[in-house]
Amino acid sequence: MSFTFINPESLGAPRGYSNGVLTETGDRLLFIAGQIAWNQQQQIVSADLVEQFDRALANVIAVVKEAGGKPEDIARLIIYVTDKNDYKERMKEIGERYRARMGKHFPAMVLVDVAGLLEDSARIEIEGVAML
Repeated sequence: MSFTFINPESLGAPRGYSNGVLTETGDRLLFIAGQIAWNQQQQIVSADLVEQFDRALANVIAVVKEAGGKPEDIARLIIYVTDKNDYKERMKEIGERYRARMGKHFPAMVLVDVAGLLEDSARIEIEGVAML
C-alpha cells in the first residue's frame, strides 16, 4: 500500500493533514463509521475533550486493524466536534494524542463543528476511509 500525498504549493504547507491522498488502483476501500469515545460497554470514557478524541481515534484504528490494516492505511478522517473553540484551545494536547496513535501519518482531514451528536455526552466523533 502506498499513498501519494497531494499538497499544491498554491495552497501553502498544510499542518497536521494532507490536502489530497492518491491511492494505487486495485486497493480495497474500508469505510469507517463515526466512532465516539466509548468502551466495550458502550459507555463514554470521559467528559474531557482530549480523552474523548484519543478514545474515538483508538476506536477508528481498531476498525482498521480488525479489517487487516494499520493506521497508515487511513486515507481520510472526518472529525465532528461540538465546540470548535475548545478543540482549537486544546490542539497541542490533541496533536500529541494523534501522533502517539498515528505517528506522522497525516491523511486528508476535515474538522466540522456541529450542534450535537447522537450520543448526548459525546463531544467528538471521528469517521474515516482506509485503503487496504
